[in-house]
Amino acid sequence: MGWLILALMGAVTFLYGLSVHATLLCLLVKPLPVLALLGWLHDAPPSDYRRWISLGLIFSLVGDVLLALPQDLFVFGLGAFLVAHLAYLKAYLSDCRRLALLPLIIALSVGAVLLGILISNGLGPLLIPVIVYGLAISAMLWRALARLGTDVPQRSALLAAAGAVAFVFSDSVIGINRFVMPFHAAPYVIILSYWLGQWGIAASAFSQSVRRPL
Repeated sequence: MGWLILALMGAVTFLYGLSVHATLLCLLVKPLPVLALLGWLHDAPPSDYRRWISLGLIFSLVGDVLLALPQDLFVFGLGAFLVAHLAYLKAYLSDCRRLALLPLIIALSVGAVLLGILISNGLGPLLIPVIVYGLAISAMLWRALARLGTDVPQRSALLAAAGAVAFVFSDSVIGINRFVMPFHAAPYVIILSYWLGQWGIAASAFSQSVRRPL
């Protein structure tokens, strides 16, 4: 519980800093919620699943720092989150490997629509990195949804799927705000959905049990 309180305190402080344009404060506290989730995750039962989720949170933490710095390190932040999604993908594959056609179609459709919107508005030199990232997050979403309705613990499957959806939503808003149509509430929508997504993914490890891949 202490870790979650720390995460909440960090989140509230960051939102305050965002509202008053306190750049330094935001820079200092932005990594705190994910760092606290990483600490909290160590209370979950040890498993390959937990280890891969931990790795995903570590690279997410790196991405948080890179994107918060004053320099334009968007590509490097994108790369860190790309590795995070691959780690989450590996976690989901550790206990479920069924093809799951419907989740695959849903994930590909979401990815295709978003990439289509972004590409139509021009990505310039970011075209290839964004496409690669889009494929990775679509694959992560597919495997998170694929765990639903299997003998994976239902709570773990639901939390991971909800977390993946929230993460995809957050990244979609980032793309729209950066490349299509900036809007004032975007920073709040992005960070809140991102934190909820990370919490759902981390929380899924507490209800996950060791079992053979399906």
